[in-house]
Amino acid sequence: MRLWNGWGNENSELLMELNSGLRNLLQALVGPATPLAEATLAQVVAKVPDSRAPAHPLITSDAEIRVRHARGQSLPDWLAMHSGDVDSFPDAVAFPESAEQVRELLCYARDNAIDVIPYGGGTSVVGHINPALSARPILTIDMSAMNTLIHLDRDSQLATFGAGTPGPEIEAQLQKEGYTLGHFPQSWELSTVGGWVASRSSGQQSLHYGRIENMFAGGSIETLAGTLEIPTIPASSAGPDIREMILGSEGRMGIITEVVVRVTPLPELESFQVVFFPSWEIGLTAARELIQQRIALSMVRLSNPLETTSLLYMGAGEDASGVVALETALAEKGIGAGKVMMTFGVTGSAQHCTFAKKMALDHCASLGGVADQAGLGDNWAHGRFRAPYLRDPLGSAGYAVDTMETAVDWSKVPQAVDNIESAIRSALADEGEQVHAYTHLSHVYGQGSSIYTTYLFRLGNSYQQALQRWEKLKSAGANQIVASGGTISHQHGVGRDHRDYLGAEKGALGLAAIHSVCQLFDPNGQMNPGKLLPDEH
Repeated sequence: MRLWNGWGNENSELLMELNSGLRNLLQALVGPATPLAEATLAQVVAKVPDSRAPAHPLITSDAEIRVRHARGQSLPDWLAMHSGDVDSFPDAVAFPESAEQVRELLCYARDNAIDVIPYGGGTSVVGHINPALSARPILTIDMSAMNTLIHLDRDSQLATFGAGTPGPEIEAQLQKEGYTLGHFPQSWELSTVGGWVASRSSGQQSLHYGRIENMFAGGSIETLAGTLEIPTIPASSAGPDIREMILGSEGRMGIITEVVVRVTPLPELESFQVVFFPSWEIGLTAARELIQQRIALSMVRLSNPLETTSLLYMGAGEDASGVVALETALAEKGIGAGKVMMTFGVTGSAQHCTFAKKMALDHCASLGGVADQAGLGDNWAHGRFRAPYLRDPLGSAGYAVDTMETAVDWSKVPQAVDNIESAIRSALADEGEQVHAYTHLSHVYGQGSSIYTTYLFRLGNSYQQALQRWEKLKSAGANQIVASGGTISHQHGVGRDHRDYLGAEKGALGLAAIHSVCQLFDPNGQMNPGKLLPDEH
């Protein structure tokens, strides 16, 4: 059973508590915090109003099910669920088992003037699945029952999945056949292939496997205007690519029911290596040159000085002696204050991995990099999906954690990182509040890089105060992203939280084009209204 108000499953081994070492570190960084009272599931269920949706055999109006589909995983969602201040719920939830049932549900919605929200893994951090207060009933269509490998074309290396298939099920079903998709976003445990397509997701090893747009070969989409079939053609010059209309469409055009993805045979070997550099500037040069010289790595992640130190000590917990020993050893090799940490991966045949790793290490060494010998790369791989689990124990201690991410050209990266961090760090200065912010580059390209900034702050005296603080921080960071020429989202999508910033990237004519395509499939604005487009609040 999923947690109703947090990340993960109730019995997950990754659920954690704050140790005293991390608690003391947070007190030193942002100050002591006071926990806030938490609403119970029963209290929130009691707030659910009577359903406005007409009866239908495929829907349920059960109050608890409606609560569990009312919010995603953004910080405002977390605050709403923990405070109990939830003012909107879907009127009904459906769990279709086939494309035919999805079509039936869309006909029901059309005939009864009902708004529709597609629901994959419920992992959105930007408000994709949140129902707004609406004069029309709202139906959430949960795709979790459509979760199997439908067909595997070994010759073409194409696999067809139900759109509700989550990451672990995709890999389990493919690996039985000797294949992998290799798409590992941080939400991998819970997010679904349909959601990845709808939000243009990026996995941690996208250097090797590609982003979801590189994997998405075709599929089926049920819309209010009919069924859209996208055939699997390896390449075409026959006009605009229809796949691109669906990628990043966020449920505005229809509900993805089947996804055909490009898969690859399981790699013979995979490993991850950490390298330390003397400075942020040198680390940036190393990351840029590794990708521009086309050294065949599967990932490159570079933490700036503050994130490097933060991660080392946060990971150490109560006993920091190992970190002190590591820093002493690095200092003897010229890696002292201002050091940065890079993690890179190699994936493929044993021969390829050996060669690529040697090339990368030789290049890093030529720039003054020092390779870790203590297995920090293995530690990263083991804990690669743990970060979302930190929000709940932090919140229970009175602290909040959130992130902002973008992508810019290499020439803009250093200044963009400084501007985004500085804006976030100073956004609560009028309240005398400290904000701890740090950054890493999570995905690198020949042209530029993503920028992923994490920030921690105190919730304050109430959930409302916490939300107001988040709004200040979000606005400060987003405005700097736009000012830096970055995309408002490299990997999280637009949803509700980012929609007002989309125009900076698309322009007025571009927004009009997107709107016209949405209107073609959804003339009455029933499909996930209020998401993606800035003029539809």
